[in-house]
Amino acid sequence: MKKYIQYSFRMYWHLTGILFLVGSLQRVLAIEHDSICTEDGVCPEPSHTVMRLRERNDEKAHLIAKQHGLEIKGKPFLDGTYYFVIHSPKERSRRQKREVISKLQEHPDILLIEEQRPRVRRKRDFVYSDTAFEPDNGSVNVVRHAGSIANAEQRINSIQRDVPVLPFPDPLYKEQWYLNSGAQGGFDMNVQAAWLLGYAGRNVSVSILDDGIQRDHPDLAANYDPLASTDINGHDDDPTPQDDGDNKHGTRCAGEVASVAGNVYCGVGVAFHAKIGGVRMLDGPVSDSVEAASLSLNRHHIDIYSASWGPEDDGRTFDGPGPLAREAFYHGVRVGRDGKGSIFVWASGNGGSRQDSCSADGYTTSVYTLSVSSATIDNRSPWYLEECPSTIATTYSSANMNQPAIITVDVPHGCTRSHTGTSASAPLAAGIIALALEANPNLTWRDMQHIVLRTANPVPLLNNPGWSVNGVGRRINNKFGYGLMDAGALVKLALIWKTVPEQHICTYDYKLEKPNPRPITGSFQMNFSLEVGGCESGTPVLYLEHVQVLATFRFGKRGDLKLTLFSPRGTSSVLLPPRPQSAEVLFIDKYVLQDFNSNGIHKWPFLSVQTWGEDPRGTWTLMVESVSTNRNIGGTFHDWSLLLYGTAEPAQPNDPRHPSNLPSSDSVESSLGRITQHIASQEMKQKQRDSRDWQPDEVKNKESLLVDAPSNNLWV
Repeated sequence: MKKYIQYSFRMYWHLTGILFLVGSLQRVLAIEHDSICTEDGVCPEPSHTVMRLRERNDEKAHLIAKQHGLEIKGKPFLDGTYYFVIHSPKERSRRQKREVISKLQEHPDILLIEEQRPRVRRKRDFVYSDTAFEPDNGSVNVVRHAGSIANAEQRINSIQRDVPVLPFPDPLYKEQWYLNSGAQGGFDMNVQAAWLLGYAGRNVSVSILDDGIQRDHPDLAANYDPLASTDINGHDDDPTPQDDGDNKHGTRCAGEVASVAGNVYCGVGVAFHAKIGGVRMLDGPVSDSVEAASLSLNRHHIDIYSASWGPEDDGRTFDGPGPLAREAFYHGVRVGRDGKGSIFVWASGNGGSRQDSCSADGYTTSVYTLSVSSATIDNRSPWYLEECPSTIATTYSSANMNQPAIITVDVPHGCTRSHTGTSASAPLAAGIIALALEANPNLTWRDMQHIVLRTANPVPLLNNPGWSVNGVGRRINNKFGYGLMDAGALVKLALIWKTVPEQHICTYDYKLEKPNPRPITGSFQMNFSLEVGGCESGTPVLYLEHVQVLATFRFGKRGDLKLTLFSPRGTSSVLLPPRPQSAEVLFIDKYVLQDFNSNGIHKWPFLSVQTWGEDPRGTWTLMVESVSTNRNIGGTFHDWSLLLYGTAEPAQPNDPRHPSNLPSSDSVESSLGRITQHIASQEMKQKQRDSRDWQPDEVKNKESLLVDAPSNNLWV
């Protein structure tokens, strides 16, 4: 049974004040979520109110609080945000609270007052059984020697680093199959290769945004970072979780990243020399401001934020970050890490048994997050896995209750062999990224997405259906992104990586032939095409990174719709699969919920990273389909926009260049012909996969994965 966050709604009522940010944000920040109210119109009570000030002034904020009988709690965030609480909440009625808000709205130094309500956020793990245990204590025995590692890269040869002697004496290390060639075929994430190059996350700070971490845990205490920690729920600096049996998730995630190596306790963290902190923010009402405060904590100190939670994975919800959280993402990548950009790692979601798609999760579809999926010990997609084209890469995690899961620390002061779900995948990715940041601290947030994507290894996962090749020759999959993360290859590429050119954004709007929305009914297929020439104005985008589609439509049953985007180079990205109910799904999860929402979506930012590196010039086509057989179900398609993120020059100096002349664009007719051929090809491939004798094209063995120093080639 899926483990849900238990919210204990506090009785206090608080207000927050936030600095007004000059300048407009990207228009993609203005997205609409599903309603948080029930179908009967019952909405959660506001937990606090956002107050925007004309300028940051802590003294004035305290004065405003005092004048209105409020008290500032916690620390400011987003460069000018203050928590306020009422001194005696039981003595104030709802009417009196509204009067306070009304007075604040008239204050000359306040630009905006907006009530906020808690939203549902779920941890992305599962509880099969409680296998936590207290290990036998042993003496610390960290064995290291200094030396140089022979490697093709001159930079690696020239650096003297501390290199661990393997295996570690920690009692569960040998059971960490994902670090010890323990997956089927002898695969793992090649972390030992990075360790043997001398990289273990030194001088890198990782913060786990969750239900807190046990900072005095014997396997975490030596690496604990108070500057990467706070308690948003309790308004203090101690992230220690409540000892109620339900708040162990964050501690488990922290152990995956930075459990101490060689202390003969539990297992070993991927980045066992990294600094680890935690933010206690899920153990209470989770509002937009709670998320924003967490995502913006000490952003010049914290390098990596790891999040293993998100909206409901129920197969019917569209939800994501609110305006404050989106501001935190936006400013994190622009000013975090002294301008290099904060790195946000996100678990892709556990709603696979309910046919959910991570495309309906606004955190994983953010340009600013690095979305991570899961694979099992037998290199298959786990039963809970969601599909979407925003997934960049994959790490190992749990399968079913009879197969090995992820080993990490547990509360209180123990260990566990049963950390699960995409919850376990994101921290493993964060640890691997910490290894690369130690190798090259100058990597920007975009650099990191580039090198994770380039070094991800599809070979261990090729027995799964859904693989295709994009327009620049890279294998892609809606379940696994570009493949399994490879720590050794990532570190090697990080060492020689040059900062990518400046990112530009081109926007194209689809205009209907008639000003009225286009009606749609029953089962249908419609194609909407846009001609792209690089950019209508300003610096062109010729080498793609992220591609977003902002779509607006209404339909009687949203779950019947499928959206697919076709690039000029022939790459297809399923932006939204149907989310219907089926007998197969009901057998797996009797609580499956169908997406019967009739409101559709408004400017939802679907994201694809599957065309990365392609030339965007030519015809882009959005195909909208319905699987409904009910002609009485209909709706209207309003509009869609195409946002192209990328560069005018190749990402690396020696990368192949696209032709300087504009490719001849496909006509709409030839574009539709190409789509028809694509559909027929996919149907044929599916028949091949369904046959018993189907085998992947490539021979899959570990020897083929032993990557020397990666060449500076765009098509790595």
